[in-house]
Amino acid sequence: MPDPTHLETEDDGVRPSDGGEAVDAGKGRVFPCGECGADLVFSIGQQSLQCPFCQAIKRIEIPPEEKIVEQDLEAMLARIQELKQKGVVDKSTTGEQEVRCDSCGADVIFVGTLTSSSCPYCGSPLQRDKIHDAPQRIPVNGVLPFLVPQERAAANLKTWVESLWFAPNEFKKRGAEGKFSGVYLPYFTFDALTWTRFDGQRGDHYWVTRGSGKDSRRVRKTRWSSVDGEFQSVFDDLPVLAARGQDPTLIQALEPWPFRKCLPYRQELLAGFFARTYDIELVACFREARDRMEAAITAEVRQRIGGDEQSISDQKSAYSALAYKHLLLPVWLLVYRYQDKPYRIAINAATGEVQGERPYSWVKISLTIAGILVVILLIAAVTQR
Repeated sequence: MPDPTHLETEDDGVRPSDGGEAVDAGKGRVFPCGECGADLVFSIGQQSLQCPFCQAIKRIEIPPEEKIVEQDLEAMLARIQELKQKGVVDKSTTGEQEVRCDSCGADVIFVGTLTSSSCPYCGSPLQRDKIHDAPQRIPVNGVLPFLVPQERAAANLKTWVESLWFAPNEFKKRGAEGKFSGVYLPYFTFDALTWTRFDGQRGDHYWVTRGSGKDSRRVRKTRWSSVDGEFQSVFDDLPVLAARGQDPTLIQALEPWPFRKCLPYRQELLAGFFARTYDIELVACFREARDRMEAAITAEVRQRIGGDEQSISDQKSAYSALAYKHLLLPVWLLVYRYQDKPYRIAINAATGEVQGERPYSWVKISLTIAGILVVILLIAAVTQR
């Protein structure tokens, strides 16, 4: 079984052990069917647990008063720093952890940050218990459940392949063939209220004529004027991937996410899917989020300065109301091969957005460039005449 959250390695993150009792503070977490005793899996269509054998359905009960709320970022960062100063080390996601499959009795080894998988012996959905609420770990606040079934993901992928320019004809005819893996990726989302003051110069272009007669020419000049101001910005649920082994550009292209459809965390929502806990710390994720916020603020400053060119002399931002959430977001992952080269596909399992790597036909590209050059030469010839 390939590990979909680290596609460039062959280590599947879960494998049968050589024996012995479970050592992960308990056994693998499963959800038995009340009718036939088989293990339930999360049903995308029903948005509940369903038995793959007798089709019995078990609702996932979430009390209406239970809500997903933003957490105090500065308080959590201070707590993490305090634990580090005390020498508390998080060993829950390092090395190997062994859990017992209740369905067949096999011992299964989970490697690293993998928290939910399937038993390699009987195929039953299996989860490491208590890892998401370990004392040294930041607990999961919410889960965005799978909303796009695999059939719709496959249809969206086919449409995506057919829309590609300069793709080889053989590839467009055959499509991206591979096995889908459903995985929950860990994210931290960040909120912030910022207040920015800036000073800069606005450049407006204008044209003047130099010379006369055949020697006349138009010259572009720039008129500069000073601009200053201040403004407030609100950042809400800025998502940052908290897992290594993925192409950040590819995964970020899956945004936006429908966060309003998130549910309070329940292990039942992970049944039948791969899931990982975070291996990029909260402080590193906030550093990336702050860089993205600063880029957005700078773009806003340039827009407020206006004109054809902008020069920023000074820009200072104050941050307040810092908050975060730890969420698990659903992705369909697929790896296909074309001419012995692997390509990765990621599909937002909440919206159906498809992003991925693709092959190019250099024959088509060369013919297109040649055609453009012919047109340019024809236009030049006509103009000279």
